[in-house]
Amino acid sequence: MVQSVMVEQLIRIFVVFFVVIEPISLVPLFGALTRGGEKTYRRRMAVKSVLLSAGIFLVFALTGEPLLRTLGISLDAFRIAGGLLLFMVALDMVFARQSGLRSTTVREQDEARYREDISVFPLAFPLMAGPGSLATLFLVMGDLHGDPKMFLAMLGVIGLVLLITLVLLLLTTPIMRVLGITGANVISRVLGVVLVALAVQYVVDGIQAIFM
Repeated sequence: MVQSVMVEQLIRIFVVFFVVIEPISLVPLFGALTRGGEKTYRRRMAVKSVLLSAGIFLVFALTGEPLLRTLGISLDAFRIAGGLLLFMVALDMVFARQSGLRSTTVREQDEARYREDISVFPLAFPLMAGPGSLATLFLVMGDLHGDPKMFLAMLGVIGLVLLITLVLLLLTTPIMRVLGITGANVISRVLGVVLVALAVQYVVDGIQAIFM
């Protein structure tokens, strides 16, 4: 019984991070930012950005809870705030908008085109380990209740999502040949609807906990 609950929770964590990081929508942007670059350059940018994102997630996973305690922010309050932030991210996904929460703005994309190294900005931050995904990390950690096994399992799930992201980035050319921009946007909109429901649930849980 306990094992099945853990599996269900890990599946939920995987779905949440896959939806928030949304590696499929990164493919067309990665292709645009690395257009004209050699295969070795694209591979290096993909690997480096994923490794940097993993490092950011690890640092925030280890320091997030102590940071919230230091700032005097309760987990329930952060559930509400994080849920509202994820709701905004979900709206960007549904309407394919660029607000800077889960994607780069137009000015940031223009700046990135002149960067030789795009692994740190904009790939690692804010595209992979951005405000929405880091808020999700804090929210998920709050549901683990300090269980070290689940904490390690959560890191493994995040690593799996990043590995999938890396594979998709390395396969940018054939993926774009099949999906195109329209196909990627359709998938993004569908995942955005799922994220809306998850975001609302976080807000509801936070409000219930405060009043109870």
